[in-house]
Amino acid sequence: MTVLATTEKHRAESGADALRPHAEDAFAHELEALAAADDRPRPERWRLSPWAVATYLLGGTLPDGTVITPKYVGPRRIVEVAVTTLATDRALLLLGVPGTAKTWVSEHLAAAVSGDSTLLVQGTAGTPEEAIRYGWNYARLLAHGPSRDALVPSPVMRAMADGMTARVEELTRIPADVQDTLITILSEKTLPIPELGQEVQAVRGFNLIATANDRDRGVNDLSSALRRRFNTVVLPLPETPEAEVDIVSRRVDQIGRSLDLPGAPEGIDEIRRVVTVFRELRDGVTADGRTKLKSPSGTLSTAEAISVVTSGLALAAHFGDGVLRPADVAAGILGAVVRDPAADRVIWQEYLETVVRERDGWKDFYRACREVSA
Repeated sequence: MTVLATTEKHRAESGADALRPHAEDAFAHELEALAAADDRPRPERWRLSPWAVATYLLGGTLPDGTVITPKYVGPRRIVEVAVTTLATDRALLLLGVPGTAKTWVSEHLAAAVSGDSTLLVQGTAGTPEEAIRYGWNYARLLAHGPSRDALVPSPVMRAMADGMTARVEELTRIPADVQDTLITILSEKTLPIPELGQEVQAVRGFNLIATANDRDRGVNDLSSALRRRFNTVVLPLPETPEAEVDIVSRRVDQIGRSLDLPGAPEGIDEIRRVVTVFRELRDGVTADGRTKLKSPSGTLSTAEAISVVTSGLALAAHFGDGVLRPADVAAGILGAVVRDPAADRVIWQEYLETVVRERDGWKDFYRACREVSA
């Protein structure tokens, strides 16, 4: 049985109970509808054409009336460049500050292109070279010596052999010498196995998506040799408050359905407040441009706003009346803003007293934040 068949069998058995289904499972009906309507040329081993992949990410309505929900809200050209890169022999690097949907976009691109987003290497400070190349089944190695049966392929090796899309998350978290393991893979499309005197050559359809940020702590710069192997696409923060509110609302609704939480529409005012607070503190100025602010040490990203609102919905569902209110999001906002107890708390208190307190319609929000900040 192939690796892909084994994966699909496992999904069929347990997918219904998954807390967070993979993109290809959660949006299977959309992918099937796109495949049925897609009459454009497809690169070898792609499940969809580049046009259909972009439609899957950006959303649209198919001729049969099927609505494709947007997975990414942002400039269309960014998605088009990312998809086009994957159709070439260049690897794709999604670069951006934390919370700009790099992982989300990476997963959905792999799901649409290959039908499998699970060929994943999660980058950390402790990621070993074997996670990118291959490891060994030491019981078989000791019993029978080096052989292909004793070799444990990495997700990247499996993607090369099957013509699939591999993913490397948080590439800049990986030690520099381990990062450079990718150079031969991306330039020669070959993974040598010197212990066996063999190699694995990538078949058509193989490519790699990496995500990285260079604004967080604990990152390792990419070598110039490795960076040249990627086509870099920078994912920006949402340009407008309305776009960010839309993103947060959509993701909270998706997460809420999987957790059986109440819908967010009645709490849209609180979502707007959370987004406004995050944007103003992130930008260092109020929305009207009249008051300069000090920015706290945290990133206050869109992903963190989604987390705050989701936690607030859970509070409202289990300890309230099911409607998202200021008291439900206040503690989450405090936790997101005050990362450095000394400096950030002063910044937050100043923002509360000089901005939130004076803002029309924000009295309940002000009181709730004051209560949890005391």
